[in-house]
Amino acid sequence: MAPKKTKNRTSSPDRNGIFAGLSVFLVEKGVQNRRLQVWKQKLVQMGASIEERLSKKVTYVLAVDLNSLLQQVDRERLARFKGNVLLYQWLEDSLSSGEKVSEDLYLLKLDSEEDNIADKSLDQRQENEKVSSDSEPVHYKRIKSSDENVESYKAESKRDAESNAVSETPNSHISSDSLPDSLSIASMSVDTPSAHFNDVKVLQPSLSYSPPDLNKNITEIFGKLINIYREALGDDRRSFSYYKVIPVIEKLPFKIESADQVKGLPGIGKSMQDHIQEIVTTGKLSKLEHFETDEKVRTISLFGEVWGIGPATAQKLYEKGHKTLDDLKSEDSLTHSQRIGLKYFDDIKTRIPRDEVQEMELLLQKAGEDILPGVLIVCGGSFRRGKASCGDLDIVITHPDGKSHKGFLSRFVKRLKDMNFLREDLVFSTHSEEGTDSGVDTYFGLCTYPGRELRRRIDFKVYPRDIYAFGLIAWTGNDVLNRRLRLLADSKGYRLDDTGLFPATHGSGGKQSAKASTSLKFRMEKEVFDFLGFPWLEPHERNL
Repeated sequence: MAPKKTKNRTSSPDRNGIFAGLSVFLVEKGVQNRRLQVWKQKLVQMGASIEERLSKKVTYVLAVDLNSLLQQVDRERLARFKGNVLLYQWLEDSLSSGEKVSEDLYLLKLDSEEDNIADKSLDQRQENEKVSSDSEPVHYKRIKSSDENVESYKAESKRDAESNAVSETPNSHISSDSLPDSLSIASMSVDTPSAHFNDVKVLQPSLSYSPPDLNKNITEIFGKLINIYREALGDDRRSFSYYKVIPVIEKLPFKIESADQVKGLPGIGKSMQDHIQEIVTTGKLSKLEHFETDEKVRTISLFGEVWGIGPATAQKLYEKGHKTLDDLKSEDSLTHSQRIGLKYFDDIKTRIPRDEVQEMELLLQKAGEDILPGVLIVCGGSFRRGKASCGDLDIVITHPDGKSHKGFLSRFVKRLKDMNFLREDLVFSTHSEEGTDSGVDTYFGLCTYPGRELRRRIDFKVYPRDIYAFGLIAWTGNDVLNRRLRLLADSKGYRLDDTGLFPATHGSGGKQSAKASTSLKFRMEKEVFDFLGFPWLEPHERNL
């Protein structure tokens, strides 16, 4: 059932809003009408005025890219324009951060000889940043697996590892139960001037993450081992060791023909090299074949893939004699959420295409705006990191005024259910109005794309504005980055999670124990990175 149409409601402009005093002309070419209407509404609510033509009143022109701009506005007229011509991404990022971000990296300028952007448009920057770790352009089909390329890549990767990585002790343990599923790669090195870090205050969510991925024969096998160790064996530490290696291999600009080519790369020790050598030599891995033929491992791993069933519960279900998902349908001990996870198992396992996530993000932003003008709704997780598909939708929400977020989630969920968008509930807890649990409201459930019945997993987290940056970092991920940031915080005497950065308290013997009750205050993600001394990474660079 399609959502009912509602009349557009335009709230009174905020004279003190972040866009106060701006007179904006929006280039419509290349923009979906629904997104355009949302942008117009946001601009007006936050103090700007919208001009229907490029008049003398206009101070800002926003466009998707230079081609779209020139299709709608005459070049000669643009040359006479004295205001700012920016990419729409500037608007998106300003809305996400709750304040105007620096305009320097979003400028669209006419080149005197060609229709190019002198100051690097978003597309230009993306192309320039798509470099392999050996600083060569990404023309992967033409790159040969020469010893020179291998050594160059390894040298660059070593420098990256030394500058980015925090030492991870062998005994460090990460629990999948303590982290959001979305928190999930070694950073693709980009030679970025320091001015870039000072100017950019928010990530560019639309930049895609497109590694060459020439070694799927290896990464697919490692991916299966991740699930087996985590879901069937409950060995998060070993699962994480494979998890860290996959992005390193994904980004290699050459096909691995020998394990010697990857010796010395981050996370690839002797055991991992042996696995890689076996795969490139035989096309398979005996360890995986052993697990896949072991009935207990195979069954517990399968049960662990059902939403809400952890390794311990999966083990108990196996010990009760259950062998298949059909067997579980008659199990009385399953909770309501586990039964929903079982019923829609195949739906939940289906990846969500990026364009579908974009459409649903727009729908959520429009529905949220109707309830609470000015609300900030951002899809995090692998979508924000630029991946081509997502396992679920991780929606991070706040309001710039720091108080209107209270009670929003209950109204938002009701509206989305009325629209037949939210279908089944898994978890629903509210704390904002009581001031408990850092004032964070949470909803986990299943939704459907308008006009379809295929269930998608969706999570909402509503944060007070003063801790929103921490929520955005945590729910953008990935796991490797979040783990490094936590370890770095620990080394400096702090505890980091999605609700803040807290001074650690000390127990007997001077050892760190719990965290203090009050977090340090940072409004921007970059401020958290800077305080911890970790290099600033945009979302598509967080696939470590």
